[in-house]
Amino acid sequence: MLRYPVMKHLVAAAALACGFTAIGLAQSAAPPENHERDFLSRIRRLTVEGRRAGEGYWSPDGKKLVFQSEREPGNPFYQIYLMDLTTGDISRVSPGVGKTTCSFINPESGDVLFASTHHDPTSRQQQADELKFRASGQERRYSWDYDPEMELYAKSSKTGTIKRITNKRGYDAEASYSPDGQWIAFTSTRQAYERSLNATEQKQLETDPSYFAEIYIMRADADGAGPRRLTSTPGYDGGPFFSPDGKRIIWRRFDEAGLLADIYTMNLDGTDVRRLTDFGAMSWAPYIHPSGQYVIFASNKLGFENFELFMVDIDGKKEPVRVSYSDGFDGLPVPSPDGRQLAWTSSRGGGREGQIFLAQWNHDAALAALRNAPPRRAR
Repeated sequence: MLRYPVMKHLVAAAALACGFTAIGLAQSAAPPENHERDFLSRIRRLTVEGRRAGEGYWSPDGKKLVFQSEREPGNPFYQIYLMDLTTGDISRVSPGVGKTTCSFINPESGDVLFASTHHDPTSRQQQADELKFRASGQERRYSWDYDPEMELYAKSSKTGTIKRITNKRGYDAEASYSPDGQWIAFTSTRQAYERSLNATEQKQLETDPSYFAEIYIMRADADGAGPRRLTSTPGYDGGPFFSPDGKRIIWRRFDEAGLLADIYTMNLDGTDVRRLTDFGAMSWAPYIHPSGQYVIFASNKLGFENFELFMVDIDGKKEPVRVSYSDGFDGLPVPSPDGRQLAWTSSRGGGREGQIFLAQWNHDAALAALRNAPPRRAR
């Protein structure tokens, strides 16, 4: 809910491989140094099968995790899976054909929301082409294509039937439910396909369709009808999630060049937009802790290829505090419903591909570190 597709922008952000600016230089005394062990303990790897896995989102009771993984025989693209954290059993949610991404569990019904292209008649050919490319030994940097065939679907927890929710040309994905299960917030590029584009815009759509991504909200029971567009700023707006009280939406906004991103919140009608970070880096995948007091997110503040977890107070008044200390990729953090655990995607298991990790989360230490953080600096 991007969530992972944001990785496309890593190529454009290569020039931003800047070092970390020490916190507190303008203060008479620097805040205490933090360590990963202060916040994360009993770290363990949850997923091992397949080439990569990521974006784990909890069921309301904290007993299940829905996630995406490349592990299906004959399909090199992500599919959606549900893990029982008690037994370790894993079952596939999506049909197994095409591309999928960004799943979420309805907190009321238990239905699983996800985005998929399995209806696209070219899906199997795309799978075959990708498998052929990988078998050739060629390599390319991981990217996301913002496939305009991507649509939202929901799988019933009672009947197992899969229902199509959206049916619009354009990328519909990165969706999540409100805490009461009544609303869906999602990302869409549909506005680029609903109007005539000038030559410059058409070129932009061909080279970087994510530029046209905006945040929308709709009733969960409306079958895709009557979505309301909430953002209209040039550049990629995506990865929306609801606040624990269901009154606000948090998301990340890229600048027009697609190089920098920061964390924002707004009301459900798109008003009262507040910027929480001004970090001078690519900051994304924000998720609000169940306490409602702070946000955990990922950023490459420390260097182009070194994504780490950070947290910031819910009002964005302080400088973000670093959480993870592991070379490579740490991102897509999602706290458990009780706020005592954290699931996130990391490459710390070895290699460049991510898998899902789980750890105990120290909420008291997080609050203490945020209290000691210096005021946010204007950049």
